Amino acid sequence: MARIRSIVLSAALLVAAAPAALAQAPAAAPSTAAPFIVEYYYKTKWGGFEEFKALFRKNHYPVLMKEKALGRIVDVTIAYPTYHGTEEGRWDMRVTLVFKDAATAFAPFDNTAILKELYPDQATFQKEERRRFELLDAHWDLPIRPENLRGW
Repeated sequence: MARIRSIVLSAALLVAAAPAALAQAPAAAPSTAAPFIVEYYYKTKWGGFEEFKALFRKNHYPVLMKEKALGRIVDVTIAYPTYHGTEEGRWDMRVTLVFKDAATAFAPFDNTAILKELYPDQATFQKEERRRFELLDAHWDLPIRPENLRGW
């Protein structure tokens, strides 16, 4: 399941970033490559947010921290909206990952060893992950490109 999710994420990021990548100048050397940022939005079913958040904290956040320790991810931030918006635009949690660079974000990454290390009871882990996704109404990933405001 984690491998499939990783493949789907990689494909989605590749499709989303392709136009921007083609429009840019040739890539710089890996040591000077810009960080690659993706925002992950989660919209939970009404009444399910606290359970979703607890399962995310228990079963996904530690995986992200392991990837950060490996240098694959540079930073992880989590944010929540202060006020509500329209139902169509509603989201409950945004997780922003800063990858070392686009190549790292798109490179195949098998997190199976991390999952087995962190969650030796794989049956419970898989059950809780299924539940975490059952609590969602929507989930989308948005690669972003920050604007450098120097010289504006």
